[in-house]
Amino acid sequence: MKFSSLLLVIVILAQFVFAQTDATTPLHLLKPDYPIPYGIPKPEEVTAVLNRVFGYLDGVTPPAFVNEKTGEVFTDATKIDQNTILQRGDFRIVSYEWGVTYAGMLLASETTGDPKYRDYVEKRLGFIANAAASFRKPTAHYEEWEGRMPLRNLLNPRALDDTGAMSAAMIKAKRAGSKADVQPIFERGLNHIMTGQHRLADGTLARNRPQANTLWLDDMFMGVPAIAQMGKLTGDNKYYDEACKQVLSFAAKMFNREKGVYMHGWVESMSVHPEFRWARANGWAFMTEVELLEVLPENHPQRPQILQLLREHAKGLASYQSGSGFWHQLLDRPDSYLETSATAIYAYSFARAINRGWIDAKAYAPATLLAWNAVTSKVNAKGQVEGTCVGTGMAFDPAFYYHRPISPFAAHGYGPVLLAGAEVFALLKNKKFEINDSSVQVLDK
Repeated sequence: MKFSSLLLVIVILAQFVFAQTDATTPLHLLKPDYPIPYGIPKPEEVTAVLNRVFGYLDGVTPPAFVNEKTGEVFTDATKIDQNTILQRGDFRIVSYEWGVTYAGMLLASETTGDPKYRDYVEKRLGFIANAAASFRKPTAHYEEWEGRMPLRNLLNPRALDDTGAMSAAMIKAKRAGSKADVQPIFERGLNHIMTGQHRLADGTLARNRPQANTLWLDDMFMGVPAIAQMGKLTGDNKYYDEACKQVLSFAAKMFNREKGVYMHGWVESMSVHPEFRWARANGWAFMTEVELLEVLPENHPQRPQILQLLREHAKGLASYQSGSGFWHQLLDRPDSYLETSATAIYAYSFARAINRGWIDAKAYAPATLLAWNAVTSKVNAKGQVEGTCVGTGMAFDPAFYYHRPISPFAAHGYGPVLLAGAEVFALLKNKKFEINDSSVQVLDK
């Protein structure tokens, strides 16, 4: 190597070393180089993120119809005919993702006291309820139209995705005092979940895709919270019993107790079940455990089992959190990408479990705030949520999960961010935090 080249290398190395360490600064005063903000968020910072997301969603989810032939935009249900479609926005206001979003809006209103979130839900559920009766009326072209009519998933559900999350949100809205006449809609949804959905011989909610008698971990969330909410609304123990049965049955087949997390898919005919531990599916399961405990009576005989499952799952998930605060697309594969929607679901579920006293605040609250800080770094100036994996089927090879696209138009990210922000806001009110030895600590009140 020429002397000039060697000298250049030495200079570059020296610059790097001195950039990392300042000889005049005591080592214990050197500042960590965190990739995302580290520390204790202020409540007003949390509400600023919620407001930004709300502002975006309120503008891109119109509650209106369009006549495909004439282009007329309207809300009057008497104008509905076979040419009617929902007015297009960035997202569909009757999808399962929007069931989660409505739940997030309701919780944001409850914890922050801001009525605009509740009003968002009331306006759209009222619009849906008012239109529902008109969509059920026979028309001259009903058979041709039925397969594509805008409210088909709610009025004639054929899968858990069609109805579960929306039904749960509608029941929550009714319990919170909504005037929207959504009960006929969610009763139809519960009828499908309880009696219409395909099941294994032991009664576990199942699908016949991609293979016969397949369990999707996602379906814990697509079915159980609605069942549990119906139990709370009616007081009928059959719903609580069914909700517990489903969670424990999924866990028996899919929860890896050594790792503390679930596999994504299980197929009855397989003798070996490849375990791909997809982050968002684990999020749906984690949130289901929280949502069930929220309404399950204290004296229900299976409550201790559900609570123990939640604690095991929380411990397992916490062990896979990355140093940036996010979780990876495949939890136990750190070379898979960092994913936003799952991280937001975990932030919500950890915060909720801490606020309810189900898990140890000192053990999990710092990681929860770290997760929330990570999520906020993915909410852009418009209020869009970035870094969210698009809708994802079930597979038995890693490439499928590794290369799922991400997009701010993946609707799965918005409800979880609203839920996480709302519950973290409550956490900051319920617990006292400080920075001690440069790390976040929970103090006794």
